[in-house]
Amino acid sequence: GDSLGGRSWLGLSLLFFGSGLGYLAALPYEGVEANETYAASLLRVRRGSLRSLLSNLVSLQSPITLGVPVLVFALYFVLQILFPETTVELVNSLSDSVLRGMGPVLLGAVLLAVAYCAVLLLSSWGDVKLGGDDVEPTYTYPTYFSLVFTAGIAAGIVFWGPAEALFHYRQPPPYFDVPARSDAAVGAALVYALFHWGLSAWSAYAVLGIPIAYFVFERGAPLRGSSILTPFLGADSLDSPWSQFVDTLAVFATIGGIATSIALVSQQFLTGVEFQWGVPPGGVGPVLFVGGLAAVFVLSAVSGLHRGIRRIAGLNVVLFGLFGVLLFAVGPRGFVVDRGTEAVGAYLLYFLPMSLFSSGSWVTEWTVWNWAWWFSWAPFAGLFLAALSRGRRIRTIVLTSVGATSAATGAWFLVFGGTSLSMQRSGTTDVLAAIEARGGSEAVAGYPILSALPLGDLLLFLFLALIVVFIVTSADTSTLIAALLASRRGIAPSRGTIALWGGVQGSVALAVILVGGGETLQALAVLTGAPFAVLAVVAMIGLSLALYREERGQGHTSLVRLVLDRLPDIQTHHDVEPPDREK
Repeated sequence: GDSLGGRSWLGLSLLFFGSGLGYLAALPYEGVEANETYAASLLRVRRGSLRSLLSNLVSLQSPITLGVPVLVFALYFVLQILFPETTVELVNSLSDSVLRGMGPVLLGAVLLAVAYCAVLLLSSWGDVKLGGDDVEPTYTYPTYFSLVFTAGIAAGIVFWGPAEALFHYRQPPPYFDVPARSDAAVGAALVYALFHWGLSAWSAYAVLGIPIAYFVFERGAPLRGSSILTPFLGADSLDSPWSQFVDTLAVFATIGGIATSIALVSQQFLTGVEFQWGVPPGGVGPVLFVGGLAAVFVLSAVSGLHRGIRRIAGLNVVLFGLFGVLLFAVGPRGFVVDRGTEAVGAYLLYFLPMSLFSSGSWVTEWTVWNWAWWFSWAPFAGLFLAALSRGRRIRTIVLTSVGATSAATGAWFLVFGGTSLSMQRSGTTDVLAAIEARGGSEAVAGYPILSALPLGDLLLFLFLALIVVFIVTSADTSTLIAALLASRRGIAPSRGTIALWGGVQGSVALAVILVGGGETLQALAVLTGAPFAVLAVVAMIGLSLALYREERGQGHTSLVRLVLDRLPDIQTHHDVEPPDREK
């Protein structure tokens, strides 16, 4: 073992794990056509000359939706190479101005999204079944949840699980006005971790995804982000400049958000490995890591939704649940249960005032930035949610995409965040000191915690596996959605098109590694959250108008009525004599 060295073992381990994911994606399934061999179905995109392949790819793409994002990314990296300091300063200044100026809009849009999801859940509109009453869902519910959950959240949840509560513990949110590193700061830290990753965040996806799903399956609109404009333009007029603008912005937000996440998560992964085992990645390590990730998620995306994307999403959820159960079993269970229960109660109690709290730079740097980031991911996550939801009732979509997903992320932050706070306060390990020693990076927060627990080696392995699988499940989905958005209307994306957009995503991530400026490009991608927050409000208005006009009087039942109808009947029999009180 010593003769190979740490880098060799790390490379072999990643090669083994990545190959396993690729093999899982490429395995055949019953849906392969009987008259076509499996090899032929895999190699179809390799037929013909390279010139004809490229010609077909370009002809099937919308030139604006394909060209504009690629040109913007190319221009950004050229400026980053020639004028790095000026580019960083310009983007950061623009980002700061937008987040401060649009802060009230983002806060209001998120709160409105939560309220709107509650209306869809409780009202008779929630009873609408997309595609008609006779249509059955394509996927079982566990598969549906797995796909929705893993597409909408990347490896950031793995890093921020132990870190965010600690950051709020060190610098408490001003809303609660409690001393730093105090017992009261523990509760405030957990509440705000729930707030930033809970109902508000996931509602941003639902209020774009549900309108798209309704107009696609009920009005015949194309499966793309611009379908939210159907009530205003009509399903047959979605080739207007406004529609192209929405789809182009969605492609830029998708590629920018996921590609920068791939690059930053890769660097964080290798930083954590170096921190834990003293294995420096070197100059070529991050490039190899990103290249390996790109190979896996492109193969997964090309293999299709039924094979790679579905299977790796299922594996992701299994690893996620297994890690959470093991961590809870070996961690400080009493602290997690007691403080977690208090945090959930406080979260529900203070949800509305926290949503309206807007004063101070802390809110801009944390809450507003988070809402912008979630909205920047909403185009591809919402569109993917819409694609999966045929045959589902609107009420079920809300319960899954907002309720179940929020419960999963909330449990993660309570268990992992509660464990990190308990170990920090008890002195078992000084996680904040480890973070500060690495320049404030959240990437190292999980390692000292897991190393100090029983079954630490197993937990560390699962921790690293989760990072890889989470980023693959988001990247393969975003690759598929980008290919769908950029294809001409009425044309399904081919394997070659999907591979093309996977290559674009991987190239942007590699450029971030080689050129730098990942956090700056991330800030640029976050800026798209502001226009999509406005578009989310437009989508809610459009869906409300459509539901009011077309679903009124159709016999739909509200959730309240369903519950009341299932309660046992209480009948009063007046002909029965009252009991003898003396007896």
